[in-house]
Amino acid sequence: MAGPETNTVAKADAIRIGLTGGIGSGKSTVATFFRQVGAAVIDTDQIARDLTGPKGAAVELIAATFGSGVIDGEGALDRSQMRAVVFADVVARKRLEAILHPMIATETERQAAAAAARMTIFDVPLLVESSRWPRLVHQVWVVDCEESTQVARVMMRSGWNELSVRSVMAQQATRRERRDRADAVIYNDGIDLPKLFEHLHQIWASCLAGTGNRQRDSVS
Repeated sequence: MAGPETNTVAKADAIRIGLTGGIGSGKSTVATFFRQVGAAVIDTDQIARDLTGPKGAAVELIAATFGSGVIDGEGALDRSQMRAVVFADVVARKRLEAILHPMIATETERQAAAAAARMTIFDVPLLVESSRWPRLVHQVWVVDCEESTQVARVMMRSGWNELSVRSVMAQQATRRERRDRADAVIYNDGIDLPKLFEHLHQIWASCLAGTGNRQRDSVS
């Protein structure tokens, strides 16, 4: 549900990285690594979850727009119910985005302004699908894996069936579209965590040194 358009997303002297990847790609693992080595990571999906959690700032407006049936017993957005609504109705999805995206953008800007790190990474699931996000960052890093791996990972962690996973994937950019827009491709398939982290160290060091700026690097 995250993926807002925003204009001011980081301090002028910070290196701004847009991190994206399809569902099940392992993007969260990559984002956690960069947070641990010192980047400021702004997770737009987490911001969306906070806004739609119990007493979240977006809950009242969502309930007024879609009815109380999409709100659970704890006063949070029932994500499974909402997912069913928006996947079946493009107009409904756009109404939800019209509520969430300005709120997400405001919080994204607040967190970016408060960040003190040399590098700010914006974790944006639908970055490539956005018309503006790629222009708001210095580089786009894409976490990539085989589609079959995406399906297997999401089924294992979420208990969804394959049809449900592929319906989400169909709403996202294709692997080729993401890779074509990437300045660095982080291939996260068939390797263990130490090997993945070795690759991430390389791309991190290259970017901080300025040698990876606007280059089509491939970490695989």
